[in-house]
Amino acid sequence: MAIAGPGGVDDAIAAGLDLDGSPIPGPMLELYREVMDLESKRARSGVKKSMRNRIVKTGAKHFDQDTLNQRLIAAGWDGLKDKEIAFFYS
Repeated sequence: MAIAGPGGVDDAIAAGLDLDGSPIPGPMLELYREVMDLESKRARSGVKKSMRNRIVKTGAKHFDQDTLNQRLIAAGWDGLKDKEIAFFYS
């Protein structure tokens, strides 16, 4: 199964298949779906905050710390917080 783009993993989960084509065990799928259902019901604090969280989480995989920090600030958000640096870059 070729996975690309932000929806690729969701598509694989919906199909119940891992990237190598093997089935994802039922208990794993059940727990994932339960947690995602709970998450879908959680109140949100704001779209821009959620956007920033997603950018930090994913951006840390693609940008070095200084670049991501500068890009956040240039876009109008706060730079990386100490706890984010410790989690994603240590």
